[in-house]
Amino acid sequence: MRKMVGPDYSLELCNIFHSGQVEPASCFQTLFGTIQTGLILKDVSLEVKAGEVLAVLGSKGSGKRALLEVISRRSHGPTRGQVLLDGSPMTVNLFQRTCGYVSHHTELIPTLSVEQTIHYAGSLVIGPQMSSYLRKSRVRQVLADLALSQVARWSISKLNTSEYRRVVIGTQLIKDPMLLLLDEPTVDLDPLTTYLIVSMLSNHVRRRNRIVVLTMEKPRSDVFPFLDRVTYLCLGDVVYTGPTRLMLEYFKAIGFPCPQLENPLMYYLCLSTVDRRSRERFIESNTQIVALVEKFKMEGGPYRKSSASATSHLLLGSPEHNSSMSHKIPYSTFNKPGTFKVGFALYQRLFASTFCFNYRSVCQIFMRLFTLPLFFTLVWFFFRNMQNYQWTFFSRNGLLFTCLMGTYVISIINTAYTFAVYRNSYYEESRQGIYSGPLFLFTYWLFSIPFSIISTVLASYVVFQITNLRSLNDFYTFTAILWGCYLLAEQQTMALMMVIKSAFITIITSLYLSIMMLILGTGALRSFSSISEWLIYFSYVCQTRYASAFLNRQMFGEGRLYNLPQENGLSCSITGFSSEQFVCRYLDGGVYLAERYNQGSTDYSISEILDSNFNLIVTFVFPVSAAVMNCLLYLIPLPAFIKAKFRD
Repeated sequence: MRKMVGPDYSLELCNIFHSGQVEPASCFQTLFGTIQTGLILKDVSLEVKAGEVLAVLGSKGSGKRALLEVISRRSHGPTRGQVLLDGSPMTVNLFQRTCGYVSHHTELIPTLSVEQTIHYAGSLVIGPQMSSYLRKSRVRQVLADLALSQVARWSISKLNTSEYRRVVIGTQLIKDPMLLLLDEPTVDLDPLTTYLIVSMLSNHVRRRNRIVVLTMEKPRSDVFPFLDRVTYLCLGDVVYTGPTRLMLEYFKAIGFPCPQLENPLMYYLCLSTVDRRSRERFIESNTQIVALVEKFKMEGGPYRKSSASATSHLLLGSPEHNSSMSHKIPYSTFNKPGTFKVGFALYQRLFASTFCFNYRSVCQIFMRLFTLPLFFTLVWFFFRNMQNYQWTFFSRNGLLFTCLMGTYVISIINTAYTFAVYRNSYYEESRQGIYSGPLFLFTYWLFSIPFSIISTVLASYVVFQITNLRSLNDFYTFTAILWGCYLLAEQQTMALMMVIKSAFITIITSLYLSIMMLILGTGALRSFSSISEWLIYFSYVCQTRYASAFLNRQMFGEGRLYNLPQENGLSCSITGFSSEQFVCRYLDGGVYLAERYNQGSTDYSISEILDSNFNLIVTFVFPVSAAVMNCLLYLIPLPAFIKAKFRD
C-alpha cells in the first residue's frame, strides 16, 4: 500500500553540508585525480510547504544547482544533513517515484510533436490503472495549463525557446509530482515569457497543492507575487530563507531597507553577491556577507519556519495557521508501469519519431534505408566493367575490400546521427529511474534491425550483379556477412557514444578503429605473410579477418577464375605458367588465396582459415558479443565528469 501524506506536507532541509568539485577540471586533472574540491553548501537549512513556490537565488557559483542535486539525490561527493519530505528521509527511490526534475539543459526528440512528446512522457511513468481516455485528458490538461494547445501538433524542432522550455516542464508535470525542481527554467527568456512560466508554476502548485523549487540568477520584479518563499545563497551560505514578503521586513530590521522603486529580489541578490571588481570591494562585500550569514543564523529561525500563507501571524507574534483539511494524498499519484509496458512505450516512441514524415524524419528514414544501397550503386558503377583477365584478382579483391569498408562506414555514420538523440533522452530518463540501459538498448535494436536488414539486402543485390557468383545461396551468405559487419559497426559506435557526446568525434573514432581492423584482418592491402607475427595474432580479434576470409573463398575458391588470360589476345597457358611471372602469377583463385592467407610460421593451415561455416558463425559472434558488452556498459554508473557532458 502506498504511503499517504497530509495536504500540509513539507520539504525540509536540515543542516546540509555538501562537498564537490569547485572549479571546471581539465582532461589532465580528471585523468590524474587532481580535481579541486571544496565545501559547496555550508549548513543550509530551509523549509517549504505544500502549495508554495520557493525561488533559490544567487549568482553563478553560489551553489544553486548543487542544492537541487542534493535534494534530488543526484549529487556526487560527501553530504551531511537531512532532506525530509513530509518527515520521511529523501531517498533516490522516493524522489524518483514522487518528484520531478527539470534540468538546465534537456534535449527532446525533435521529430515528435508537442502532444506526442508529453503523451510518451506520461506513458513511461503512468501505469495501466489509468484508462486511455483519462490519459488523453491528462495530456490535454497539461497542454492547456502550459498554453501549448495551439502548438500541440507542431514538431519540437519548430518551437521557439519559450515553447520548448514549457514542453520540457510538461514532460514532468504529466507525472503530477509532489515536488518539482527546476534548474534555471527562465534563463535566456524574455520578460513576458519569464512572467508566463513563473505564473503557470504558481497556479499549478496552488491548484494541485504541490511544491515547486526553482533557481533563478536574474529575478524580475514582476514575478515577486508568485514566489511564496525565497532563499539567497552566496558561496554555499544562506543569507536569507523564508517567506518572500517577510524578506522586506527582515532586511529592514537589520538595517538594509529596500529603496523605493527598486526590484527587491534583485536588490537583495546584489547585496548577497561578492563584488569582485576590485580587491577593496571584494574584501568589503565579503565581510558584509559573512556578517549577514551570521546574523541570519542567530535571528532567522522564525523566518525559516514561518508559513508563507500566514505572514501576518508572524508579524503579530501569533502561532502559525493549522490546516483543517484532514484527507490524505498518496505519495505517488500514479503506479509505475511494468517493464514490458515501458519497453512497448519506448518502441512506440521510436516508431512515431521516425515515421511522422516531417523533414527530419524523412532524412532519418533515407539514411537508414538508402545510404548503403546508394554507396553500393556507386561501387557497381566503378566495377561494372570487370573482365576475367589476370588483373581481375586485384579488382575483385578491391571490390570485396570496398564492400566491407563501405558497410562499416555507412553503419557508423547512420548510427552516430540517428542514435544520438535517443541516447540523450536515455541519459535524462534513466536518471529519473524510468528504465534501465539494457531495456533501452533492446528496444532500439528491435526497431533498427529491420532497417539494417532491408538496407543490406538492397545494397547486396546491387553489387552481387558484378561478382562471379550466381546461386541464391551465395547471395544469402554474401548478404549475411555484410549484415554482420553492419551490426558490429553499429554496436561499436553505440558503445563509443556512451562517453562521447559529439556525433562527429564519434564517427572519427569509430572509423579509425574500423580502418585498423580492415588493414589487419582482410589481408587485402598486405598479405598475412608480409606482416609481423604479433599482428597476425592480433587479427584474430578482428571481425574483418573472418568476414573477409568468407567472402574471399566465396569469390575465388572452389576452382573459380581458372587459367585466366593476361589480357585480351594474350593467354596464360597451363604449360607456360610460371609463378615468377608477374603478369600470369595466378593459375586460379586457389593460388591467389594461398598467397593472401599464407601465414608463414603460424600453425594454422589455409583450409582452416577459409572454413566457411566457422567464419560465418564467428562473424555474427562479434556483434552479439558487442551487444552483450553494451548492455553491461549501460548498467555501469558513469563518472560525474562524463555525465556533465550530457547535462551542460
